Amino acid sequence: MLDGLHLTLLIGPAVPVPAPTEVLDALEGVQINSGGDRSGFQLSFQVGKRSVLQTTLLPAGYFDPIVTRVIVIATVRGIPNVLADGVVTRQELSPSNDPGKSTLTITGEDLSLLMDLVEMPFMRFPAMPVIARVYAILAKYAAFGIAPIAIPPIVPDIPNPLEEMPHQNGTDREYLQQLASSCGYTFYVEPGPTPGANIAYFGPDVRIPAPQPALNVNMDAHTNVESLSFSLDGTAKKIVVMTVMDPITRRTPIPIPVPNISVLRPPMGVRPTPPARVEFPGYVAHLNPSDAANMALGIVLGAQDAISGTGTLDVLRYGHVLRSRMMVGVRGAGLAYDGLYYVNSVSHDIKRGQFKQSFNLSRDGLISNTPVVPP
Repeated sequence: MLDGLHLTLLIGPAVPVPAPTEVLDALEGVQINSGGDRSGFQLSFQVGKRSVLQTTLLPAGYFDPIVTRVIVIATVRGIPNVLADGVVTRQELSPSNDPGKSTLTITGEDLSLLMDLVEMPFMRFPAMPVIARVYAILAKYAAFGIAPIAIPPIVPDIPNPLEEMPHQNGTDREYLQQLASSCGYTFYVEPGPTPGANIAYFGPDVRIPAPQPALNVNMDAHTNVESLSFSLDGTAKKIVVMTVMDPITRRTPIPIPVPNISVLRPPMGVRPTPPARVEFPGYVAHLNPSDAANMALGIVLGAQDAISGTGTLDVLRYGHVLRSRMMVGVRGAGLAYDGLYYVNSVSHDIKRGQFKQSFNLSRDGLISNTPVVPP
C-alpha cells in the first residue's frame, strides 16, 4: 500500500484470520459505507481461470454468505482504524474474455444483519421497560463481540402486566429500531475500537463534542480536501403541532407546538434557519401521556439540519481517517459556512495507490458560533 497506509483484511467463518497472500494479491478495491442505521462493504477481486480463488477458495466456501465474517482495518500513520466488521451477504462473478480480468465481487453488511435473520413473533416481555428489553435482546449477540451501550428513554414507561404484555414483532433488529423510533432514539452497530469488537448503540443521536481535524478548502497549500460544497434548504425546518385531549374531559383538543430544536445537539450556527412548514400529525390524541411525551421528544431529538455539505478528500493528504457520527471543523469556506459540522456519513474508496473518502456534513445555521476551529 501507500507510504503511511497499511490495509489489513481478516476473513473467516468463525474467528476472522488474516487473508492469505493469494487473496490480497487479487484484491483490486475496497468500498465501505458508514453512517446511518446500516453500514456495508464491498470487496473487488481480479481472478483468472487458474486463480486460487476460482479453483480452491470459492468451491471450499471461503466467501459463503452469512457464515463468513470480514474485518477491514486501515492503519494510517501508525494508527489503526477499524473501517468495517460484518458478514458476507452476496457474491458475484463476472467472467471476462481477457485473461486474468474476471471480477469477483463480495458484498456484505455490518453485524446488525445477524439480528435481522430470524423473526421472533412469540417473544414476550412481561413488565419490562424499554431499556430492559433492549439489553435482553442484545445479550444474545455477545458471542460475536457486540457490546451494548443503551440509554434509558427520557420518559420511563413500565408496562402493567395486568393491562398489557409487550411483545416483539419481526426480527430483533426491526424491533430494536421500532423501540428506538418510539422514543426518538437511534440504533446502530459501530465497528471497533479494536478488531473483532463492536458497539451496539441504542440512544439519542448525540454529537460527540470532540471535533476531528479541520477540513481546509480554498487555502492554497493548507487545503486538504479535493472538493467541498454547501447548500441551505429553506424547507428543511418545520414545526410539528401535536393535538392532545384535555386530561379532564378528554373531549377538548389542545394544540401543542413542538419546537424544531434538538436539546441534545448543541447549536453550531449563530443564525439558525427559521422553520418554513407546519405539520399536524393525526395519530396523537389516542396515545397515553408517556407515549405522547416520547413522541414529542422524538420530534425534538430528531430535528433536521438545514445546511448540508458534501465533498471528497485524500486520506494521506488529510492525515487522518474521517469518521462518521462525529464533529469536524471547516475552514476557508467563508464567514457564512466556516465552523463546526456533524459528519452524517462517510464512504471509503481504497484501491492500490489511493485511499479517498466521500463525506456528508450538516449543521443548523449560518455563521460559526466559535471564533476558531481546531486545526
